[in-house]
Amino acid sequence: MRPTKSSIPIRRTTLAASGALILCTPLLAGSITGTVKCTGARDNADAVVYVDQVPGKTFSPPATHALMDQKNMVFIPHVLPVLVGTTVDFLNSDPLQHNVLTPDKCAERFNLGSWAKGQSRSYTFKRPCAATILCIVHPEMEAFVVAVPTPYFAVTDKSGTYTITAVPDGQYTLKVWHPKLKATSLQVTVAGETRVDAELKK
Repeated sequence: MRPTKSSIPIRRTTLAASGALILCTPLLAGSITGTVKCTGARDNADAVVYVDQVPGKTFSPPATHALMDQKNMVFIPHVLPVLVGTTVDFLNSDPLQHNVLTPDKCAERFNLGSWAKGQSRSYTFKRPCAATILCIVHPEMEAFVVAVPTPYFAVTDKSGTYTITAVPDGQYTLKVWHPKLKATSLQVTVAGETRVDAELKK
C-alpha cells in the first residue's frame, strides 16, 4: 500500500528529529580513578595525575581564579594543580608580611613582592609548568603550582587515591607528577569508569 500524502511529512519530521537528537548527543565520558604509591615519600599525598593532551582540542582557562593561601606559616594547599592560563591568587592570612616568588623559568621567575594580612596578589600561569613557590621572608615555606594542558586532573590524598571525572572516552597519555619523586607517564584507554594505578620512586 502506498503512503498517503499526509503521512509523508510526519515521517520526514520524525527522521529530522532523530537526526537532530544524534547530533546533539554528547560524546561518551568516563572517569579515571586509582591509587598512586609514592615510594620514598612520607605518604602518598600530593601526586598530580593528569591527561596530557586531548587530540584536536584546546581548553579555555576558568574565569574564576584559583587560590593559594599563606596561613600559620604554611602555603595551603601544598600542591595546587591548575589548567594552563589560570590565574592564581596568593592570599596572606597571617598577621605578618609574606612574599611569593618562584625560581622557575616556566613561570617567568616571578616575584610578587611582600604584602600584609588580608591582601593578595596574582599571577597567571601561561604555559605548562611545575613551579616551586617560595617566600623569601620565610625560607622554610614551600609549595607547588602545577599548570597542566587539560582540565582533566586530580591530586592524590594521603592514601594515594585520586579520581578524574568527565574524561571523554578515548586513548590518552596519563602523566603523574610529584614534588619529590620522579614523574611517570602511562598509556590509558578510557571507556566508562577506568582504573589506573601507578607507583613513583626517587
